[in-house]
Amino acid sequence: MAAKLPYWRLSAFYFFYFGCLGTLVPYWGLYLQSLEFTIVEIGQLMALLMGTKIVSPNIWGWIADHTGERIRVVQLGSLLSLLTFSGIFWVESFWGVAGVMLLFSFFWHATHPQFEVVTLNYLHHDHHLYSRIRLWGSVGFILAASTFGPLLEWAGIELLLWLLVGIYSGIFISSLLVRECRPISDSDSPPIWQVLSRPEVMSLIGVGFLMQVGHAPYYAFFTLYMEQHGLSRGFIGQLWSLGVVMEVVIFWVMHRLIGRFGLRTLLLTSLLLTIVRWQLTAWLADSLAVILLAQMLHAASFGLFHAVMIALFHHHFTGKLQGRGQALFSSLSYGAGGAVGSYYAGLLWSGYGAMMIYQMATVVTVVALIVAWRWLFDPRIGK
Repeated sequence: MAAKLPYWRLSAFYFFYFGCLGTLVPYWGLYLQSLEFTIVEIGQLMALLMGTKIVSPNIWGWIADHTGERIRVVQLGSLLSLLTFSGIFWVESFWGVAGVMLLFSFFWHATHPQFEVVTLNYLHHDHHLYSRIRLWGSVGFILAASTFGPLLEWAGIELLLWLLVGIYSGIFISSLLVRECRPISDSDSPPIWQVLSRPEVMSLIGVGFLMQVGHAPYYAFFTLYMEQHGLSRGFIGQLWSLGVVMEVVIFWVMHRLIGRFGLRTLLLTSLLLTIVRWQLTAWLADSLAVILLAQMLHAASFGLFHAVMIALFHHHFTGKLQGRGQALFSSLSYGAGGAVGSYYAGLLWSGYGAMMIYQMATVVTVVALIVAWRWLFDPRIGK
């Protein structure tokens, strides 16, 4: 019998977790800039932040799959990320900041993939309702990105550290409110190597990697890019929020879209609109109307893409492979893709100018579209 869905407790974790992202992604680059790091150094540090996501989720996913104690992994990772992040108050050198970022991100990245599995276990066969819970993460991102920009302009960028300590505390406390929920059956899981050897799974991983290489310039440098075009930090925070508001809209109607169009069609649509988004951002960044439109396309480039990928990975990695499946999605796409994209975006900006980082994003997304069109077709779950 499926466990009763603790909707608000699950939602609270997503609220704080993505509220943390809504604080880190728009404003962490500004904090690093305040320490007088160069664009290349900022790119390297942001790559490090994403790079730990390559290793961490897989280690903790293996532990969770073999112990069955997923929520304990989430709670431990949340606590250790809070404690290790606190070390940022005592370091200002490049290597000191790198060390703290390495530690807190290693534990922080352990939490989200395993919490995704817990949520999907609670939903059981109602996976199409996942987006109704996940949208509260988008709400947390919106509130953080929209309110902290003006606050940091008024109080100074140093306040960012205290805001993050408060949010990491919220992540830990909310994780304590959720109980373990194990899958109804986990006896039908094939060996993981069999799953990974399937062409559609290899293609799925490749598409996730390429999509996040393309998003890395946005996550790492969009705030600095918009400052270069004369926008205030407060207004840039509103731009970040607009993108996530559109993401919320997509999450709210996602269950209907999946039923009507199928996962494959939605994935291809997401990739195509992402290409349009990066070209608008590259060529017409001086036009406020165009940037507003580009931010609205975040609904497709993140919201639509993320919901489809979560469903596809959960379909292919079943039973005892659930934790490692979500960990692979997190590590090989957001981790490896984000790290590679952030590193090369910093080099491209430094050598050829800011516009080139979005041209890079366009090229890799075109490749992802070709891969998805050619190999991603599963008649059991997509049209």
